[in-house]
Parts: sequence; C-alpha cells; structure tokens
Amino acid sequence: MNKPAVIFLFLITLSSVVNAQTYFPEKNNWETKSPESMGLDAGKIKEAIDFAIAHESQENPNLKIAHYEGGFGREPFGYPVGPMKTRGPATGLIIYKGFVVGQWGDPNRVELTFSVAKSFLSTTAGLAVEAGLINSENDVVYPYMAPIYPYDPGKLSVNKADHFEQDDTFELFDTPHNRTITWDHLLRQTSDWEGSLWGKPDWADRPREGAKEKRARPQNAPGSVYEYNDTRVNVLALALMNIWRKPLPTVLKEKIMDPIGASDTWRWTGYENSFVIIDGQIMQSVSGGSHWGGGMMLSTYDQARFGYLTMNKGMWKDKQLIHTSWIEKSKTPTPANQGYGFMNYFLNYDQKDIPAAPKTAFSHIGAGTNMIYVDSENDLVIVARWIPGGDKNELVRLVLESLK
Repeated sequence: MNKPAVIFLFLITLSSVVNAQTYFPEKNNWETKSPESMGLDAGKIKEAIDFAIAHESQENPNLKIAHYEGGFGREPFGYPVGPMKTRGPATGLIIYKGFVVGQWGDPNRVELTFSVAKSFLSTTAGLAVEAGLINSENDVVYPYMAPIYPYDPGKLSVNKADHFEQDDTFELFDTPHNRTITWDHLLRQTSDWEGSLWGKPDWADRPREGAKEKRARPQNAPGSVYEYNDTRVNVLALALMNIWRKPLPTVLKEKIMDPIGASDTWRWTGYENSFVIIDGQIMQSVSGGSHWGGGMMLSTYDQARFGYLTMNKGMWKDKQLIHTSWIEKSKTPTPANQGYGFMNYFLNYDQKDIPAAPKTAFSHIGAGTNMIYVDSENDLVIVARWIPGGDKNELVRLVLESLK
C-alpha cells in the first residue's frame, strides 16, 4: 500500500474514533448525568439554575398582551398577523459534553422562539447553496426570482372589472435598489430592501427615527448599514421558498430536524395572509421574526438539538447536515456589524454580547429572551427561555464557573 493510501486510511480511522467519542442523543431520549459525574461544581450549576428561575421575565405571559404593552404594539401597522400563544415558566437546559447536566422549568413545552427562527431560516439558505439552487450567497437575488402569485380567495367574490388593470402577481426585487441586493445582504440584514410584504412596509418595523423620517430617507447601499428588520427577513423567507418550490418547514424537517432527532411537536408558521401559489399548490411563506406573530414554535429540547448541531459544525453523528463552510460563514461578522454573522448568529469576538464567555462563543437569540448559547471551547450549550437579556451574561458566567 502506498503512503497516500495509508495516510487516508489513518484519517478515516481517526475521524471514526472522534465521532464515536461524541455523544448524540436519540429521538425523545437525551441522557442526563449528574454534574459531579462530569467533573462539574454541582453547587455552581444549582446557583445558575436558581438564578435563571429567580430572574424570569416580568413581561406578561400572554404574548399578545406583551406585544401591545411593549414597543412592537406601537409600530405603524404593528398588529400581529400570525399565531401567538401564552408562554410557560422560565425554562432551560445545560448541555455539557453532549449530556444534560442541568434543567429547569418545562423543557418539553412547545413555545414561540421569536427571532431564533432566523437561524433556522439562514440554515435553509445554506442548504439551498449546497443543493445548487443558489450558486453563491454573493449572487444578486433578482435573477433567481419568478413573479409571486399570492393566494387571495377574496378576489373570487369581487367583480373582475374592478381590478382588471392591476397585476395578479408581484415582484420582490423590481426596483433599481432591490435589484442590487445579494443573498448575503439579506442574510446579514444589510440589504435595506424597500417595499411592503404581507401588509408590513419596511419602514414600519421599528422606525426609531420616526415613521415620517424613515419613509423620507434615501435607501442605504446594500451591505453598508445593518438594520434588524423583520419585513426584510420575511422577504428572504419568501425568496427561498420561491427557489425551493416547497414550504421551508418541509425542507427543514427533511434536511435537519428529522436527522437530529427533533420531536414531532415543532411547528414553523407564517401569517394569516402569507399564502402563495407555486406549481399549483397553496403554500404558506413562514415568518422569520415572530414579533408580528408566527415563526418557530418548538420545545427547549429541540432548541438544544439545533444548538448542539451548530456547535458540532453542522455534523450529527456521521452525517454533515450543514456544510462546515456555511457554519463558518455564519460566524463571520459583517463590516456593518461586528457582532452579527448570518441571521441569527450573535457573535462574541469583542466580548460585548456575553463578556463572561470566550470570544469564539456565539448565540442564537430571540425576544423573550430566548437564548441558545453555543460554546465549542467548553463543549457547552445552554438554552434559556424567558430570561431578561441583561441577565444572560450572569447565567453563562455561573455555568462557566462550574467548569473550573
């Protein structure tokens, strides 16, 4: 046997040994170990759990009421158009070296995760690149798009002559500005896409400078300015469904959720009016943000599985579900925001997001706060639900101290 063949066999064997040493939970069965058996300080783990429980969000558990009591309800067109549900208690999991070493609340309860849905959305974009549906994330989106045919049963009961001069379809990228937007710009929330989708104008989402001022300003060059904007996230969701030619939850279930052993209880929904017709089928375009309702509803265990997948660079057991290069790109900051990669990867290179954590740690974050903390240096995943954003660093700090 020649030398290259020997080296190849050695690498294959080494890879098999490494994978064999990594624990991956089976569906509906995530093994629990005591902190002491894993070499952790059990007192610190208990202190972290007690802290998370004591610092539960004080916002109204009825998420519709919380919506209107908070800033979102005061937005122009700020009313919810997707499903919401009353949340449960503060809940979380601590996963160390693949095993559950701490938990609180009700980890099996299916909850709305708000912007954590964005990380699932960007994953479907990576899968589209790997499948060859998108040649490169740096491509301009416009050439990939077909006209969008909305499903509007209300039109069936009106006089056809009343709207015969109106188009029956619409375009997502038909303005001079929008035609310059790439997939990368959408993924990094730097597109400054202009328009309205599902009754939500781009300028109506968190117009901090004021609605009048935001409507009057010129559009920023794509890539130059970061702006968290759910209308534009929903544009990405619809654009991706347009090229997949099937609902994104179907893609996610087949490519990610089933292979990682997620439960059968998660749901990814859109809005009451976000239905289109593709290939003769009525399909719902999903929400990627949820502050107008809809989005990803799933259990804490399923959140942890996704976090564990991203910690393992897209590998689950012996299968590369998300290409390693996509995970690395997701963790690469944009010049417009050094703390943000592909949605919804919050980065910690400057240690501003979670000062107690290593620079290489990152989080999938949604309102609530819903946090999936991912720390490959310490082989650690923490899921915390319904904890104020200002308290997440202290929770991570206490867990990290247990490792010492």
